Amino acid sequence: MPYTTQPDRYNTMQYRRSGRSGLKLPVISLGLWQNFGDTGALETQRALLRRAFDQGISHFDLANNYGPPFGAAEVNFGRIFSEDFKPYRDELIISTKAGWDMWPGPYGGMNGSKKHLVASLDQSLKRMGLEYVDIYYSHRPDPFTPLEETMSALAQLVRQGKALYVGISNYGPEMTQRAHDMLRAEGVPLTISQPNYSLLDRWIEPALLAENEKNGMGTIVFSPLQQGFLSDKYLKEIPQDSRASRLDNVRAGLTPAVIERIKALNAVAQERGQSLAQMALSWTLRDERMTSTLIGARTVAQLDDSLGALNKLSFVPAELAVLDEITRRDPGVFTAPAKTNGQDLIDDPDYRA
Repeated sequence: MPYTTQPDRYNTMQYRRSGRSGLKLPVISLGLWQNFGDTGALETQRALLRRAFDQGISHFDLANNYGPPFGAAEVNFGRIFSEDFKPYRDELIISTKAGWDMWPGPYGGMNGSKKHLVASLDQSLKRMGLEYVDIYYSHRPDPFTPLEETMSALAQLVRQGKALYVGISNYGPEMTQRAHDMLRAEGVPLTISQPNYSLLDRWIEPALLAENEKNGMGTIVFSPLQQGFLSDKYLKEIPQDSRASRLDNVRAGLTPAVIERIKALNAVAQERGQSLAQMALSWTLRDERMTSTLIGARTVAQLDDSLGALNKLSFVPAELAVLDEITRRDPGVFTAPAKTNGQDLIDDPDYRA
């Protein structure tokens, strides 16, 4: 049956401008990092995208290597876009990224070279069946490629009309400032930054948020639920179908101290009348400098629960004080090093964002 979206889809969603640009994003965006590869049913993916758009989520975030296998998320999205969303292209913000492993050989591995970024976007456009993307990101800094080359590639793609806006992901404050200055010299604004951020990993405070605001950039965050830790699934035990049950590096993060903090955070969420996941999402949006927060979902029910965060985005000072006290205890494994030169990402092969 042909898809027709809901006419009232923009009535409940809120939208924020990305820094000082004219680009507006929904405060909750849908990321296709997990659950959109070939291991999931295409009709489930279709249902998630339809439900998201029907609820005002007009921004879908991808990357060239999302899957599995690499590229599968873009292929699947492209098929669903062609069949369901093509009439609504001008209402959608579609983003993709490049910089991690993608294809064999010296140009397809982890790098920020012009060769990699230009070739990657051409491949992504073909997989998705698009003429352009709205946002194209350098997915990670590369200490082995001059930053000038990486930023020059982004500027070239904007001038060619293959990307309307450009952004960076996983860049720390110092490299963000340098990237901004280089793109400004090219006459192309650096519109948005995409770091990871959650109640369990607050590394972007205060320097990166301040840097982005100073330069007129927006901030959109990924992993606001810390890969599911900030949900009710780990309050009692590790479920058999959870990521922590499958991945040793995720399970190692569930230390007794972390579980104690998760339970304390859940108690605050219950007092607010929210699920833990809803409060965690609301918290990332408490600061108006935050343009959007990226969610993932396996089911429509999970998506709807996340959207419930919109019902209570504000916090009173006493709530924020309690959350600060809980989350600023010994941070343990979730304290990320300041990302300034990308070497930490090179050295950590399990870091895939």
